[in-house]
Amino acid sequence: MNLVTNAVQAMANERGTITLTTRGAERGVAVEVADDGKGIAPEVLPKIFDPFFSTKEIGKGTGLGLSISYKIVEQHGGRIDVESRVGVGTKFTVWLPLKPPAEAELAA
Repeated sequence: MNLVTNAVQAMANERGTITLTTRGAERGVAVEVADDGKGIAPEVLPKIFDPFFSTKEIGKGTGLGLSISYKIVEQHGGRIDVESRVGVGTKFTVWLPLKPPAEAELAA
């Protein structure tokens, strides 16, 4: 849900397209959230999953959404990949395994 909310907020003039795609991939499933919003600057991209990092103005975001999403996906043995081009849009791909890791692996 957080990825969709961020995609909506990336739209210029509150207009644009968000595409949700699901598919089987690499012994798991992938969910893609793509938008044709403003994109993420290359110098910002490495920081987007850091706790409390936000590009929003003060009072408009906590900077925790992507950090929490990343941690949840990671704890389930998955990953989040991101591709972005400024002025073109962004695509987040969440991959989750069909068989989650054993509980011992989750605790690590």
